[in-house]
Amino acid sequence: MPPAVPSPILRRRRLGTELRRLREAAGLTGDQVIDRVGWASASKLSRLENGRSRPDLRDVLDLLSLYQVDEQLREELAAITREAGDMRGWLRSYPVMTQRQRSYAELEAGCAEIREYSPALVPGLLQTPAYARVRIMSTRPLDPGGDPDRAVESEDVDTEVAARLARQSLLDRAGDAPQYTAVLDEAALGRRVGPAEMLREQLVQLCDLAALPNVTLRILPRDVPVADWYLPPTAFSLYRFADPLDPETLAIEGEFLNFMVYERDHLNRYKLVFEWLCAAALSAADSLDWLSRAAGRAGDGPAPSLLAHGLATAPTQRSRHSGHLTEH
Repeated sequence: MPPAVPSPILRRRRLGTELRRLREAAGLTGDQVIDRVGWASASKLSRLENGRSRPDLRDVLDLLSLYQVDEQLREELAAITREAGDMRGWLRSYPVMTQRQRSYAELEAGCAEIREYSPALVPGLLQTPAYARVRIMSTRPLDPGGDPDRAVESEDVDTEVAARLARQSLLDRAGDAPQYTAVLDEAALGRRVGPAEMLREQLVQLCDLAALPNVTLRILPRDVPVADWYLPPTAFSLYRFADPLDPETLAIEGEFLNFMVYERDHLNRYKLVFEWLCAAALSAADSLDWLSRAAGRAGDGPAPSLLAHGLATAPTQRSRHSGHLTEH
C-alpha cells in the first residue's frame, strides 16, 4: 500500500524552500552563511535550498541556529529533514518499485488531490496490467540502444508492470485516499490501443474505478470543442498535497521527457485549462454510461449494467474568455 506521507523528494523541496525563506528573512547572502557555519563547499547551501541533496540533520540544525529559528519551527523542520533523508524507508512501503515509476510515485504520495488530462492514453493510475504491458512494450524499441528485433526479457516487463500497479492502490487507500479526477479524450479509448479483449478489460476497469467515491472520470467527446476552440497540446497532471505548505506541482508528460513545474503562474494556467476541459466533457454520470456502452462494443460479452439512461448530448460550452485564474 503506497504511503500516506509525502515522499523524501517532496520533503527536500519543502525543506529547501523554508531554508531559503529563513536565510532571506535574516538578510544573509549565501556566501555569508557559508562563512558563518564554516562549510568548505559554497555549493552545499545551494543544493540544500534547491532540494537537490539529501540533507544532514546536523547541517540543517546549524542553519536554523544561525537564523535564530524558534523552537516550534525548529522541531517541525527537523522532522521534515528526517523524512527527507529516509528514501529507503519510504520505498519499503511499496511491494515493488522501479526508477521509471518512482518519479510519479513520489508525486502521488501525500496527495490530497490529483487532476489529469490524457488525450491519447489511459493514465497510469487507471491502467489494467494488460494495458500497462502493451504501453511499456510499445516504447522498448525506442529506448536508447534498443533493438526492435531483440526480445524483451519478460521479467523486466513484469517488474515494470508490477511497479505501476503498486502505485494504483492509493486510489482506494482506506481513510485518506486522494480525490482523483481525470478527463479522458475519446481517442484514448479507441481500438488503436490494443486487442479488443484488452480494450474491453480496460473499459470495464474504468467503470469499476469510476464507482469509487473519490474518483471522477470524465469523457471528452472527439467532436466537442473546448472553450473557444482551445487545443490542449499535451497530457498533464496537477498535484495538490495534504500539507498546504507543500508546493503544488504540475507534471507535463511526454514520450521521452517529463517536466515538473512549481511556478504559480504556470500552475494557474493549467488549472484554468482543466476547468475548460471539464466544462466540455460529459458529466461523471454520462461518462460512466459512455464507458459501459463502449465496453459492450469492445467485446462479445454484454456491457456492464451500470446506468439505464442514454448517452448525453454535448454540454453547453463556456466561453474561453469567461474563465478566470483561481487559487486552490
